[in-house]
Amino acid sequence: MLTTTASLTLLAADGTVSATALNAAPSFAKPAGPLQSRVAYAAAHVVPRTSADNTPGRPAEIDWDATLDARRHVYSWGLGVADAMDTAQRNMGLDPAATRELIARSARVAREEGGAVVVGVNTDHVEAAMISLVEIIDAYKEQLHFTEEQGAGPVLMASRHLARAATSRADYLHVYSSVLQSATTPVVLHWLGTAFDPALAGYFGSGDWSQAADVLVRIIAENPGKVAGVKMSLLDDAAEVSVRERLPDRVRMFTGDDFNYVGLIGGADVPEASQPTRNPTSTRQHSDALLGAFAAITPVASAAIQALDAGDSARYLAILGPTEALSRHVFAAPTFYYKTGVAFLSWLNGHQAAFQMVGGLHSARSLPHLSRIIELANASQALEKPELAAERWHGMLRLNGVDI
Repeated sequence: MLTTTASLTLLAADGTVSATALNAAPSFAKPAGPLQSRVAYAAAHVVPRTSADNTPGRPAEIDWDATLDARRHVYSWGLGVADAMDTAQRNMGLDPAATRELIARSARVAREEGGAVVVGVNTDHVEAAMISLVEIIDAYKEQLHFTEEQGAGPVLMASRHLARAATSRADYLHVYSSVLQSATTPVVLHWLGTAFDPALAGYFGSGDWSQAADVLVRIIAENPGKVAGVKMSLLDDAAEVSVRERLPDRVRMFTGDDFNYVGLIGGADVPEASQPTRNPTSTRQHSDALLGAFAAITPVASAAIQALDAGDSARYLAILGPTEALSRHVFAAPTFYYKTGVAFLSWLNGHQAAFQMVGGLHSARSLPHLSRIIELANASQALEKPELAAERWHGMLRLNGVDI
């Protein structure tokens, strides 16, 4: 890896300062056409207006130019966009009105750019904490039909309302079947683990993932043609492989595992990657991707999949492998604050003017945590404009009284 003569100042948790060489900008090339070997979506974040009241509990005021330009950036690298999901601060600052506008605007940009977009469908516009199963179904359908009207692909997210109201597996089967039968296009089912949202404990009727998986698989089987894929975000690669092998051939597994995506996406095509034991007779030998991490490392992710397209598994591993340490740190516990790292990298890479987030979540991680992010991004070719990133980071350190 080439390095420049510039250095990058780092801040440790004990307050000590050190320096490392700043690597040169990566030389990745945008694809000449659509990516072939994997379907990949980057779960995109939102950028607030810098002058807005970006404090907890306030309605989101979005910088639409920066937010939509970030999606155009993703499309330019051949990836699709997954929008209005947890990376966009769904249930953590993105209110229902802003969510609806984001879906409409993002779908419009997808049409303009010829890109693929899927968006979250939930029940979170209902303010009451406890509602009936009938009301949950109606709430899901309301968001589903709005999404379909915009021309975006629906991702049926896990509902906090359903997690509170369900008393049995049968309740999950009833709600999901009722919603799916009203869908006019196949949907992706999102299984979000408690690391991302503790309120979803026991989702699909059990705290045991293998028993919960039985319900998920049954939902798919009882609603043929209604499910296009499953996004699995349990941060458990063995669980994902187990469920992946049980899916019908027409249903894709989209990994949402930001800890173990290198081996899961590589699958049988990259035998040298670290990955759980696979059944060699299974027809399902890899996962596709729907990842918040890919919003933070879009050019790197694209270059790695381009390598797979070319049949070069060694290059795939060399490009994407180093990013997993970065992603594991961004998604470190408490995992639901990973959005701060995604926004931080967006700012470092010049995709937003200020390190600001809806609801004040830019303050959710410490300076040493952010220091480790830029250190790992520098090591894994995730800094698109290294000199700009260093300038912005060093200015942030000085603003916080760090003598560099």
